[in-house]
Amino acid sequence: MISRLSAQAFALAALTGLLTSAPAQAQAPAKPAPSVPAAITTNSGPVATVNGVAIPQQRAELLVRESMQQGQADSPQLRAAIREELINREVMAQEAAKSGVTKKPEIQNELEMARQQLIVQAYIREYFRTHAISDAEIQKEYDRIKLERGDKEYKTRHILVGTEEEAKTAITDLKKGAKFDDLARKISKDEGSKAKGGDLDWQAPGVMDKEFASAMTKLSKGKLADAPVKTRFGFHVIQVDDVRAAQFPPLAEVKNNLVRNMQGQKVSKLLEELRQKAKVE
Repeated sequence: MISRLSAQAFALAALTGLLTSAPAQAQAPAKPAPSVPAAITTNSGPVATVNGVAIPQQRAELLVRESMQQGQADSPQLRAAIREELINREVMAQEAAKSGVTKKPEIQNELEMARQQLIVQAYIREYFRTHAISDAEIQKEYDRIKLERGDKEYKTRHILVGTEEEAKTAITDLKKGAKFDDLARKISKDEGSKAKGGDLDWQAPGVMDKEFASAMTKLSKGKLADAPVKTRFGFHVIQVDDVRAAQFPPLAEVKNNLVRNMQGQKVSKLLEELRQKAKVE
């Protein structure tokens, strides 16, 4: 693999289900980002009462909201099913408490972990209510990524070897008439591309290792680099098969992924600031 690894911000496990971090280049259209839930309305009266324990209406509203976010329509049938589910949970929970299972240390630890996760998720939702990402910020990030990727893409193939001498020998062999595909399959150490004759498909310079990208962009269509290119992966023999204008998706297609990525970055920055203030022993 030769793509440059972008700096991945530390992500809270609590973001699962709230934020989905996407690659900075976000190439595929995304499903709409889930809206931040509004507060659950408190309706009078419990959903049901089980052995004298009332099940609050808010729990039913929470499950209704979650079902609607997954595409189900609010209906009497859905609410009836949710009522039955809540009754079943309460019956089982009461029996579990009677059995003493809730007093076990491992269960207490799991309960505390679940409590923390819910609290953190609620805090993050509230944080983005007051720190919403503006359209101007989204446009700026989109423009930055587009500029970083460049206005051209290169259909490239390479042979990766361990030493400069091996790379020079491969270049000599290619100039003498050896086929790039055959040589790549025979000696390349890049398991991801060697079976394809070293083919890396279309790549933008902005997502490649800096040294590799620099050499690649200096080559025109059909040209082989005269000298090996050293990166952190080893020594590369590079050939550009074709060049085209960059295929970059419009902002509308990648906006949701960009927002998720930017939210992840904001949460990471927030966490870093909180860690700096915290006294950790």
